[in-house]
Amino acid sequence: MRIANPMMTVPGAMQALLGLSEAAEKTGLDKNFLELVYLRVSIINSCGVCIDYHSKLLRKAGETDERIYSVAGWRDVPYYTDAEKAAFALAEEMTHVHVSDDTWNEAAKHWSEAQLGGLTIAISAINVWNRLNVATQQKVA
Repeated sequence: MRIANPMMTVPGAMQALLGLSEAAEKTGLDKNFLELVYLRVSIINSCGVCIDYHSKLLRKAGETDERIYSVAGWRDVPYYTDAEKAAFALAEEMTHVHVSDDTWNEAAKHWSEAQLGGLTIAISAINVWNRLNVATQQKVA
């Protein structure tokens, strides 16, 4: 570890980032669904801490092993709904900082404007967590 996690040491940082996630959940998006999105983004960003954390949360919440373990290959397995697939595509493109109109429009078919806003906030928040953990070389406990 390069330094202690800034989320724990910078006053107000943890509350601010948790507030973003809570705001996303208030739009009516399912918590397990968001956890799958968090897991997908964490895999893209190679954030071992978040991969471990969100996998464990999903398992504890009763998510199936197939859905947890295959989220990296979501396009090639039958375990996800069209709405979930649209969210994974949006999450991938947002993480790479380029969202095509096709991906946006497909996601917009599945959620209200408020929920789509919540989803984009959730994706942005997990990217912050991932970047902080990766940059400071946080380790799985």
